[in-house]
Amino acid sequence: MIERNTEISESEMKTKNLQKLKHKMPYKVEQLPTKLAYLGEGPHWDVETQSLYFIDIYNGRVHRYSYDENKEYTAKIENEDVVSFIVPVDGAKNKFAVGIGRRVGIIDWDGKSPKAKVERIAFEVETENEYKMNRFNDGKADPRGRLFAGTMRMERDVDIFDYRLGTLYNFGNNLVTKMRSSIGCSNGLTWNEKTGKMYYIDSVDLNVRELNYDFDKGQIIGDGSVTIDFSESGKRPNFVPDGMTIDCDGFLYVATFGVSKVFKIDPKKGEIVLSIEFPCEQITSCAFGGPNLDILYVTSAYMGKDKDKPAPAGATFQVTGLGAKGLPMAKVRL
Repeated sequence: MIERNTEISESEMKTKNLQKLKHKMPYKVEQLPTKLAYLGEGPHWDVETQSLYFIDIYNGRVHRYSYDENKEYTAKIENEDVVSFIVPVDGAKNKFAVGIGRRVGIIDWDGKSPKAKVERIAFEVETENEYKMNRFNDGKADPRGRLFAGTMRMERDVDIFDYRLGTLYNFGNNLVTKMRSSIGCSNGLTWNEKTGKMYYIDSVDLNVRELNYDFDKGQIIGDGSVTIDFSESGKRPNFVPDGMTIDCDGFLYVATFGVSKVFKIDPKKGEIVLSIEFPCEQITSCAFGGPNLDILYVTSAYMGKDKDKPAPAGATFQVTGLGAKGLPMAKVRL
């Protein structure tokens, strides 16, 4: 368990506006009793079951952490090695949309059994030979239940900065629509319905982009603008922005793969207002959950090019004491 009263250091300030930062915030980081994940990702808090669902991408596993039991259940998806996200299906008990390679499948899982099967494939993308090494990455439902999911080059043996073969897709009303193309690594997704905005991360761009979004039509309007740029004088820093969520007040929370932090960001000012620190480097994503939606759940990885990262890398964490609440996460409407 880590208890901190943290102030952003000068080395962490990514824009000139951050030079003025004086904000402090107490919080507590605790490791959950879950298995260490090679590449933990895609946390989704389900209000109905009071459970956190997440995945271990290259082990083909889906996980459920039960808040009431303080216990984890995990299942291997049969005959699948790459599973990139899990989102419950609206109105269908024990049904989940999961990213499997370049396909989106529907699984049936009771949340306890050690195995799960793909019942059917909802859709498949990028069947051409040049995309055979692509996979889905982050996937979420927008507030109206449309599934957004994007692709990237499998990163185990390549530098993701060498490729821009990814695409962001929208699946709604049984139609698959390309939303953005020429993406390096499709990553964090979240929405602010109050302001009509969508926020999106292509990790290769090293920024968070704010987009105008038509919630009735499920359409991105224009190219939007950069909310915050993490590059340092135009060069790559020692991390990439990864998964992302939003709180009730519109602040963004961005996981950083490489520097042990989740940044709380004020999108109106393009400023980091809090740096939440963890005892491992590869922080992958985050989501608000718990009975009051005031616990920030955070996933991580232990994957390494030469050797695995030491524990607690790959752990799943909870952060309390942030003084913030999230929004209920939407289920996929099929």
